[in-house]
Amino acid sequence: MQQSAGAGEEQIDLMELVRKVWAERRMVLRWCGYAVIFALAVAFSIPKEYTVETTLAPETSDGKNSLSGLGSLASLAGINVGNLGSSSDAVYPELYPDIVASVPFLVELFDVQVVAHDGDLQTDIYDYVDNHLRKPWWQAVLRVPFRALKGIRALFGDKPDNGTQVDPFRLTKDQFEVFRALDRRIDVSVDKKTSLVTLSVTMQDPVVAAMLADTVMYNLQKYITEYRTNKARNDLKFTQQLFDEAKQSYYEAQQQYARYVDANQNIVLRSVRTEQERLENEAELAYNVYNQVAQQLQLSKAKVQESTPVYVIVQPATVPLKPSAPSKALILVGCVFLAGVAAMCWILFGRDFYGKCRNCSED
Repeated sequence: MQQSAGAGEEQIDLMELVRKVWAERRMVLRWCGYAVIFALAVAFSIPKEYTVETTLAPETSDGKNSLSGLGSLASLAGINVGNLGSSSDAVYPELYPDIVASVPFLVELFDVQVVAHDGDLQTDIYDYVDNHLRKPWWQAVLRVPFRALKGIRALFGDKPDNGTQVDPFRLTKDQFEVFRALDRRIDVSVDKKTSLVTLSVTMQDPVVAAMLADTVMYNLQKYITEYRTNKARNDLKFTQQLFDEAKQSYYEAQQQYARYVDANQNIVLRSVRTEQERLENEAELAYNVYNQVAQQLQLSKAKVQESTPVYVIVQPATVPLKPSAPSKALILVGCVFLAGVAAMCWILFGRDFYGKCRNCSED
């Protein structure tokens, strides 16, 4: 009986709260109406943002069997490749987000030329991010004092930051702000199961977003390719130098032997035959060195090709047709919901609490 009575009292209290809110329903509707106006003002003040996503499938290799087929072919020709393919790759797809977010990588994007969708604007990424990104009216109002201070400093002789000459080791204040803006607008994620790399770029212009996404993906592929082929290209350059020297030495020894033979025909002196044999041996030795270095040169060229990674663009960059932000419906629903909850809290608790605090202050 006591439990049923307690449940009845709780039910009576809940009904009392509902009746109290229902009696003030006009106030709740009025607050929600104000919230609708506020939400529409906020939603239409936020500039539209367009997001472009591209997907890349990189080639992954542990370095153990990358040149096994090449080593088999080289062994048939009598060439010992040793540990040619035993080095492991230190740049895994999991490191791609850190590479894209690094200062040298993003600073390299400052000079990328972009064109707006209407064709009226053609500039570089630095100027677009620094001067052409629109901001909500409240942010523009807050930035007025800082712009005025910057203008005053320029009048008194302080040189403004120059965005044309960029030193990644020491960025200026304006350059660092552009770097941070690009870092927020470029995102790279990696699926650990499939190793698919997803790159997303958000800009206020759809064409600019697509062009920047395509450039970032190209630069990322270029960076990884240069890293993975760096040692192979250096080995190729050194082997090419050895090949040129061996070729020159062989040609000189061959010409010297030919001239000596032509100059000493029909001479049967032992000293002449000895010198001829020595020159012939030197020419043969030079040829053997030249032949071996030529084989190593071909192997180095194959190693560069083998080390070059292969990328598959699963989803290329395309110009988006619809903006990704802001979500006007979400802003509207969120503001109306918060306004309704705030109105009910004021009716149920806030008004009484305010009245009590006011009476206590008067006493």
